[in-house]
Amino acid sequence: MPRAPTTPKPPKSSAPDVPPDAHAAPIAEKLASQQKSISIAEFFEKNKQMLGFDSLQRCLLTTVKEAVDNALDACEEAGILPDLLIEIKASRPTRTTSPAQSTQPNQPAQPTANLIVTIEDNGPGIVREQIPRVFAKLLYGSRFHALKQSRGQQGIGISASVLYAQLSTGKPTEIISKIGSGEPAHYCKLMIDTSRNEPEILEEQNTDWDPPHGTRVELEIKASYVKGRRQSVLEYLRNTAIVNPHARITLVDPDGERTVFERATDILPEPPKEIKPHPAGIELGTLVKMLRHTDRKRLSAFLKDSFVRIGAVTSEEICSRAGLLPAADPGKLTHEEAERLQDALRSAKIAAPPTDCLSPISEDLIRKGVLKEYSIDFIATTKRTPAVFNGNPFLVEAAIAYGGDLPADGKADILRFANRVPLLYQQGACAVTHAIERINWKYYGLTQPGGFPSGPCAILVHVASTNVPFTSESKNAIADVPEILDEVENAVRNAASRLRKYLGKQESLSKRKEKENLIKKVLPRLATKVSEILGMGVPNIDPVVARIMGNLLVNRSVRRNESENVFNIEIRIENHTGAAHSMKVHDLIPFEIVGAEPEPRMAPVGDKFDYLWEVSLRSGEGVYLRYAVESDDEGLTLPALLVEGVSAELVTGARVLGGAD
Repeated sequence: MPRAPTTPKPPKSSAPDVPPDAHAAPIAEKLASQQKSISIAEFFEKNKQMLGFDSLQRCLLTTVKEAVDNALDACEEAGILPDLLIEIKASRPTRTTSPAQSTQPNQPAQPTANLIVTIEDNGPGIVREQIPRVFAKLLYGSRFHALKQSRGQQGIGISASVLYAQLSTGKPTEIISKIGSGEPAHYCKLMIDTSRNEPEILEEQNTDWDPPHGTRVELEIKASYVKGRRQSVLEYLRNTAIVNPHARITLVDPDGERTVFERATDILPEPPKEIKPHPAGIELGTLVKMLRHTDRKRLSAFLKDSFVRIGAVTSEEICSRAGLLPAADPGKLTHEEAERLQDALRSAKIAAPPTDCLSPISEDLIRKGVLKEYSIDFIATTKRTPAVFNGNPFLVEAAIAYGGDLPADGKADILRFANRVPLLYQQGACAVTHAIERINWKYYGLTQPGGFPSGPCAILVHVASTNVPFTSESKNAIADVPEILDEVENAVRNAASRLRKYLGKQESLSKRKEKENLIKKVLPRLATKVSEILGMGVPNIDPVVARIMGNLLVNRSVRRNESENVFNIEIRIENHTGAAHSMKVHDLIPFEIVGAEPEPRMAPVGDKFDYLWEVSLRSGEGVYLRYAVESDDEGLTLPALLVEGVSAELVTGARVLGGAD
């Protein structure tokens, strides 16, 4: 019997048979339950590369840098000449890198080791209660709210190094600090509780420590120590010594080799003074916050007490520009009134902020710092007048060194500094590099392949500011702020113009020297031949050469008085150049002189005496220096005279010390 047809059932709907918003509330509640705040320590725990901990070599450099910055700041604030010791030694082998991890292809696996980094300073020390927070709490410090030049500002640096130590090795950091000779040293072993951004003290006690005051930090980190590279610890400390010539820095590397960077001056830099914000760069949100939290009840008093360079008269003018009453309550201003006040602040003619909040190095100390660490032929330094960006005062110093031991091939070295701290990474992203690339270096006597100066040259730039605009938290490059770019370019151009004069002068003097050498090859032969014909002794040709070349003649003659065993010495100095010259003449001999005219200054040098005369001659003038010595030698032989303060190419008859720029 045939089956009766059936009516097909409708397909089941995938949608629940409930109102469409019935589950919305439970899902929102579930999502809300998953939301929670994170601490700054947790954030950087997962983003350590933002702080400069992104390669084994850079991790070591960042750790040393942060500790050294803190030590230098502490010493200077306490008025103490810094004496720092940095010791790096291997802990123990931890693992072996695979060939794939090696930086050199086709190389066998290499053992790596944890490094124990110890930084010790002679600063004022840290009081016991503050040690855990200083070293184990990110964004904790005393400089963030202070508007003055300082190396560290955010309170991240050294605590970030402690964080990296516990991340990479699982080891705590050990600190010893002492605040005075009559106080006990305090020892603390700690880590960071990243979930709360709070210190976790594992051990603390009083301990014996010999120094009268100071701080010692010891961390064990996974890192790599390299030698001979620009971005090595050694080069970082060398550059630090250049711009901190008042500091003595000692490095002991993993091989036990000790390198000491001695201080070039015993004078501490002038401490910068804290200033108030300048109204030119105030943001609207910041202004609203200041208005809301001030305890001043009159707007005019708020302006005068909250900003630099605003007095009673100026505050009244700003209120008038903004259409506000000087007696208005700052805390009750509307958003629209705050906007008008900001416009009035920015349009008012207010003097630039004071510059005693900055602590520049000075041209003299930059010169001393560079000459202490490098062997060079020439250096030019310059210092710009202070400028302002977004209300922040800043100042640029620059120097150009040339010749000597600087490598002749390849690009010029760029030494970048911010608030006396070397910047070793991200050179291509830095405003200093960009400003140098804007200059036509061919005009200043250097080649410029690929837009970058080349040759035996080093360019140093130091930017000092209350707020250096770094491009990232790792503080390795300065942002392209137009005002900073212009000031860096102008400072470098100023020094480069003096380099151009030096190179032009050297080219001219080199041609003179070639001519003099040619003359000295011909004249002696001629003098010898004429002497043979006449049967006379060969004369001294230096006076003739000096006249032909238009040089300074420095010639010494010796005549013996046989009856008294006395030698009469006469130094003849003549200026055959077309300009006046001042010089120092050194006669370094193993005798005490008598009857000197004029009387020289004298200083013992080993078993000899350095007799010094200062001589100034106009073009065409001459002078004689005379003295006598006693000696039993029949033929007295004296070393060459030494001249200081003039170029070697301009002197005939004597050796030249140093030369002139």
